Amino acid sequence: MDQQTFITALANEWSTNRRWDGVTRPYKPDDVYRLRGSIDIAYSLARYGAARLWQLFLDDDYVAVLSAVTGNQAIQQVQAGLKAIYVSGWQVAADANNALEMYPDQSLYPSDSVPTLLRRINNALKRADEIAHLRGDHSTYWFAPLVADAEAGFGGPLHAFEIMKNMIDAGAAGVHFEDQLASVKKCGHLGGKVLVPTSEFITKLVAARLASDVCGVDTILIARTDANSATLLTSDSDEYDRRFVTGERTAEGFFRVRDGVDAAIARALAYAPYADLLWFETSKPDLAEATRFAEAIRGKYPRKMLAYNCSPSFNWRKHLTEAQIAAFQKELGALGYKFQFVTLSAFHALNHSMFTLAREYRDRGMAAYAELQNREFASEQDGYAATRHQEFVGVGYFDEITQIATGGTSSVTAMEGSTEEEQFHAPKRKRANARR
Repeated sequence: MDQQTFITALANEWSTNRRWDGVTRPYKPDDVYRLRGSIDIAYSLARYGAARLWQLFLDDDYVAVLSAVTGNQAIQQVQAGLKAIYVSGWQVAADANNALEMYPDQSLYPSDSVPTLLRRINNALKRADEIAHLRGDHSTYWFAPLVADAEAGFGGPLHAFEIMKNMIDAGAAGVHFEDQLASVKKCGHLGGKVLVPTSEFITKLVAARLASDVCGVDTILIARTDANSATLLTSDSDEYDRRFVTGERTAEGFFRVRDGVDAAIARALAYAPYADLLWFETSKPDLAEATRFAEAIRGKYPRKMLAYNCSPSFNWRKHLTEAQIAAFQKELGALGYKFQFVTLSAFHALNHSMFTLAREYRDRGMAAYAELQNREFASEQDGYAATRHQEFVGVGYFDEITQIATGGTSSVTAMEGSTEEEQFHAPKRKRANARR
């Protein structure tokens, strides 16, 4: 596409497509053209994922999501009926980073770690789709949109630009950035959080949006503020922030600021024109607090969508009754919180399930493992498929490749003659008898 055609088409897209209602870009289509390179690179997974996630936000009251830290966890979530997946930086820090370390959530891991996990998850979902397609089973849409954690961008606007491109290349549908100082970034539920000036974070959001435009992908951009509980600010240079500055300084030279919902609202209102969804990090599940934030944002930006972290850092039953917990997400959805996610569900599910199995195995040996197997058999009626683990990971798919490559003459296909075929592919009636 020649330059003028590209610029005209992109300008028309930004001005007429309702996807961009309320979105501000302080740059021009010709800026995108000059940065994009000379050929079109198709980021198919990111492009399809972003379009699908946006449509889910439009069609559903809200999208409820769990996190995944392995490809197989992602497959189980899609098989169980969830529509999107969250890829947490906290979990990457804890047990899935490219440094091969266990870290707290303090941006200690290499910045390409989340994109690596995105690729791992997308490859797993792609394999599940290939296996199902080979069988002629198209009942499941396997390519669930992935929403990824870019933390505080691991630096300045150039870092935000590059990490956004890397996320898109890895197949992210959505990416979130937060307004903390990257060099001392903390989990939203830790102390010692330091904010950057509002204008500085807006520049990061602009850089991230520019990256997605350069890639030609309508990535969902989520802006998070930690102002509800952060009490430090790098600089009072931005006049917008000065109403919250107390006048005190720390030993490091940071400015002390007042935290709270008012501070979070002020920052979110400033970020709204540059992001698709807004998220304020909270310290507990509080519907009154969520209502106050939502009404303030949507009073000025009626169509702006919101995100809410249903965090495992909260002791849910300490703050809410059973009835309140059951109704919590529906009530959030009515307030405009379209993306609701349990950030660390994969970490807790993985750890607790293995601890439980290990403790029972210690005490009862194979009797405990056989009970796990029976629970797997019982879940098959709900769509669980990993009991037949060889088939699950694609042995049959690769047998098909072998047969096609050899013209159907191969004698070394793997599934035929396997113990799985003999013991786990028996008629359901026999397996039911075995369970009794």
